[in-house]
Amino acid sequence: MGSIQVALSDTAKADALRVLLARSTQVPVLCAESPDFAAACVVVMDAARFGSLPRPLTHPERIVLITRNDPGHLKEAWEAGVHSVLSEQDPLNTVVLAVLATCLRSGTARQNQDTGGRARM
Repeated sequence: MGSIQVALSDTAKADALRVLLARSTQVPVLCAESPDFAAACVVVMDAARFGSLPRPLTHPERIVLITRNDPGHLKEAWEAGVHSVLSEQDPLNTVVLAVLATCLRSGTARQNQDTGGRARM
């Protein structure tokens, strides 16, 4: 089972999101400067961190991107293959839903059930 990694430039927002996610799932939630996709089922990023990733992305389906709602940023996310893109104005509860949906798509809940653990998402 992987972790949820929160890689946001705004450390207060990252910590608030980490707390909300920790209440919503049994998947470990970590704040990370630079994400480790090998160990993550989901990585939450902002535009600054997303822009620093090498292309092509190895696991764009695991990214939940929080960015400005402008055509350039949205096009970049689309072309990179990111499935979940949220606006900077979206509430953190909406981000939590996107993260949990990405966990389910990545198979984290299924792996938890297969190993006898109780998936709580």
